[in-house]
Amino acid sequence: MDKMTFKTPLAIAIAAVSLGVSGAAMADATMEERLAELEARIIAAEQRADAAEQRAAQAEQQHREVVEVESDAEIEERLARVERHTNGEEGFSFNVYARSGLLIGEDGKSENGGPYLTPAGGEGGAVGRLGNEPDTYAEAIFNYRMRFDNGAKALYRTMIADGTTSSNDWTGGESDINVRQVFAEFSDLPSFTGAFENASIWAGKRFDRDNFDIHWLDSDVVFLAGTGGGIYDMQLADNWKSNLSVYGRSFADFDVVNSEDPGLEGDTDNLILTSNNYFGNWQWMVNGLSAADNDTRDIGAGQEAAENGFHTMVAYHGDSFFGMGEGNYKAAVIHGQGLGAETKNIGANGDLTDDAASTRLALYGTTYLAPKWRVAPAVLAETSEDRYAQGDAYDWATLNVRLANELTQNFEMQYEASYQWMDLDPQGYSGRNAVDGGFSKFTVAPTFKPEVGGFWKRPEIRLFTTFSDWDEELNDYGASSLGSDGFTGGQWSFGLQSEVWF
Repeated sequence: MDKMTFKTPLAIAIAAVSLGVSGAAMADATMEERLAELEARIIAAEQRADAAEQRAAQAEQQHREVVEVESDAEIEERLARVERHTNGEEGFSFNVYARSGLLIGEDGKSENGGPYLTPAGGEGGAVGRLGNEPDTYAEAIFNYRMRFDNGAKALYRTMIADGTTSSNDWTGGESDINVRQVFAEFSDLPSFTGAFENASIWAGKRFDRDNFDIHWLDSDVVFLAGTGGGIYDMQLADNWKSNLSVYGRSFADFDVVNSEDPGLEGDTDNLILTSNNYFGNWQWMVNGLSAADNDTRDIGAGQEAAENGFHTMVAYHGDSFFGMGEGNYKAAVIHGQGLGAETKNIGANGDLTDDAASTRLALYGTTYLAPKWRVAPAVLAETSEDRYAQGDAYDWATLNVRLANELTQNFEMQYEASYQWMDLDPQGYSGRNAVDGGFSKFTVAPTFKPEVGGFWKRPEIRLFTTFSDWDEELNDYGASSLGSDGFTGGQWSFGLQSEVWF
């Protein structure tokens, strides 16, 4: 008899069971027959075991392939998610603008200041801000971006801001903390087609996406904000993109004109319908304003406030320094009537008359004069009449130049010269007097930063010395920092400041 090999425990188990079941039948057979039958059964059991092992191996291989495919897909999705987080397309992000510093007068006391300290400042006439800011102001912007399986995107934003002129560490009783933005915006919506294919929609309280400013004067060229909704980036033609929005703003309580109850107060909302259009580098903005019942507002001297208004702006966003070299520039001409005569903060002033009319010019540019010298000139000017009283006139113009010399990788010298001319005739409105004169300021500011290079790199820490002077007649205006106690004539001021944005 040939020697038999038992390949697996499974074969032995099957053989044992088989022997047990057929024991009675095998008792009558000869030993040879019994051994032959046993050997045949063992061989069959081994074959069945081999087949079972093959099926198990095949199932395990198929499972491994499925797991590997799923794992690769999961890895790809995780990598894509990380990439979207990295480039800001998805997830949480945090942005900041902040400034804080001391402004000390030549008498060693805290000094009044700010870009709007002159008589023209009340009508938007800003002067240079370098070495002229006594406040702490901070904006914290919280963003959460989502991307959905169908490709759609969503942005949710909350912005909190606070400002104070106190130098104390705890200013809860005097700060102006405020939630300035809360809105949601949807983009890349797959059901939007045609002119709306790349459009985005939004609703809530926000700053308009396309506001722009002259940083060195701390003045927006145009500032549109409020609560409402709109749509961005409708492609109306090959070279024509358009935005459409409606904003609401609330005017403060006011005394009602000709009321039998002299203590009666009212309030109103100002609605702003905006069409903002882009043709290459050109921008044309049109705004219609309506504030129902605002004409019952008593603004003094028997004048009634406007109920409607119109505002428009034509701007050019240049990608060179006025065509003379590398850099950039922006230029804008703005005109408004009625409630639109507040040319910068659109719809923010409810005291304007029906006859109010204003025209403003804004212009600035940036470039390098030499490898280590950069310059940024700016002009902001406005003429207006019949703003608050019949026959009033507010004319002013500011010329500002910021210059910087990059001395090392972490240190530069900044200089700023600012001059403002003004001719203001308020016709006695709010007790103000007519004045005519000029204000000038010059600042030297040694500046430290992690890396120099361009006007837009922050953070930076500055020391500064400022000399300012103005015509004494301006002290008689009656509604500005000039002329207040301890703040007359030309003077020196000193300080330090940090400025951060990211």
